[in-house]
Amino acid sequence: MVIAFLGLGVMGEPMALNLARAGTPLVVWSRRQPASDELRALMAPTAAEAIARADVVLLMLANGAAIDAVLGRGTELFDAVKGKIIVHMGTTAAEYSAGLAEEVIAAGGRYVEAPVSGSRKPAEAAQLVTMLAGEPGDVAVVRPLLAPMVRDAIECGPVPQGLLMKLAVNVYLINLVTGLAEAYHFAERHGLDLERLTAVLNAGQMASDISRIKTVKLRDREFGVQAAIRDVHYNSELVADAARRAGIASPLLDVCEQLFGEAVALGYGGADMVGVVTALEARTRRISS
Repeated sequence: MVIAFLGLGVMGEPMALNLARAGTPLVVWSRRQPASDELRALMAPTAAEAIARADVVLLMLANGAAIDAVLGRGTELFDAVKGKIIVHMGTTAAEYSAGLAEEVIAAGGRYVEAPVSGSRKPAEAAQLVTMLAGEPGDVAVVRPLLAPMVRDAIECGPVPQGLLMKLAVNVYLINLVTGLAEAYHFAERHGLDLERLTAVLNAGQMASDISRIKTVKLRDREFGVQAAIRDVHYNSELVADAARRAGIASPLLDVCEQLFGEAVALGYGGADMVGVVTALEARTRRISS
């Protein structure tokens, strides 16, 4: 089966590269040129041509508006999904995904959700976790195709259970990294040795793969992007909106959403999510002044 991979951003490029290196019959498309020579050689001139050449279309795009534009949703270009399996691997509202699924199926296509948990480094190492949702037969087709990119694939049920599962995972991730940032800010303001704080956190029972990466970045104030603040803010907005729609309290996430928004306003939208510490520092300055 020929796979089209659309969207070669921070996550998409290493994901597509893992597919290519596994020998997957692949065509790619992105608004920006990839850094990899291997992927540049596989680039289609347009998204429409990439879709036309493929049996399965993997979407790793920024949001629903980008997906709609690439698929030509609402235009005759959308008819190209007929006979294809469309696989939504990014993060959007669950309601958006459910609506897109209905339209893809009505147009004669098939639809699977496969959002991923992880950032750039896990993407490079093919250590992502994907949450699959859709008709069981379609999921069975898609699951082995994703193997070169992921460590685990968890089946979550019908659409939009994959997207809802991703939002639940993001509640934990966003709170975890914001908590780490607050811990480093607290320690720094008290004059503690950040090297020792890092050693304590990474040696203790709270340590995890994500915390071991993020503690070092906070210690060194190294904000090179793995998961960008603007993207985390977008994700936190999705989670908060889903909570409000369902009448669910989300007090921790609501505070995180505010902090990531403040970091974006401070000009750190393109920095890694640990850069949310800048919003905490700005709040401290306001209290101290």
